[in-house]
Amino acid sequence: MIRIILVALFVILFLVLSIPLLIAEWIIGKYNIDLKNRSSLAIVNWAFRVCLFLTGAEIIVKGEENVPRDVPVLYIGNHRSYFDILITYVRVPRPTGYIAKKEMLRWPLLVNWMRNLHCLFLDRNDLKQGLKTILTAIDKIKSGISICIFPEGTRNKVNHTFMEFHEGSFKIAAKTGCPIIPMTLYNSADIFEDHLPKIKKTRVILEYGKPVYMKDLSKEEQKRIGAYTQKIIEDTYFKIKEEAGF
Repeated sequence: MIRIILVALFVILFLVLSIPLLIAEWIIGKYNIDLKNRSSLAIVNWAFRVCLFLTGAEIIVKGEENVPRDVPVLYIGNHRSYFDILITYVRVPRPTGYIAKKEMLRWPLLVNWMRNLHCLFLDRNDLKQGLKTILTAIDKIKSGISICIFPEGTRNKVNHTFMEFHEGSFKIAAKTGCPIIPMTLYNSADIFEDHLPKIKKTRVILEYGKPVYMKDLSKEEQKRIGAYTQKIIEDTYFKIKEEAGF
């Protein structure tokens, strides 16, 4: 239980003690939004790295050379753990907003940092608001901000399975032409969700696939881009499972 206590304590202390930083970031944003983007990214990256260090998890990253550094991208990944956000966010080379469920709006201070990071909040029960969120994400990409989505829509609670990827998530790439970066996460739920309430020292693998460009796909593949990308991630997942042996 010591690991979860350390992580929880650090998160609480960070959120409370970072209030002056939030004020400073707000002021910086009034005069230099690019500097605010970079400083918020650095601050949250540091906090996430500390959290991951406290879990004791070994994070093995593969295929990072597949992530373009000069243009915004749409990250697409499978989702099994709350730690998926931390694991993937500490690797982003540029400001990146995550699409999160609207319930996250309930958490003060945390939601302020999320907004600083260009995160968007999706109401899964309101199609009209969902479309607005996607349109906002399109604008973010056009302004140079990458976007990350877990298109299963929620955490998958069953090991070694996948839920259907929602096709609507991919409109962001269809409308902007940005590269889609498949992210395959393996064994992330073994940190926490598979044995609540303990945090376990374990090994997690994150593998980035080659960029997918909508314009290079056939019309049929473009129509089923969710299934197309899901197949890439599934194949990578089971390849990792076979190679890793755990």
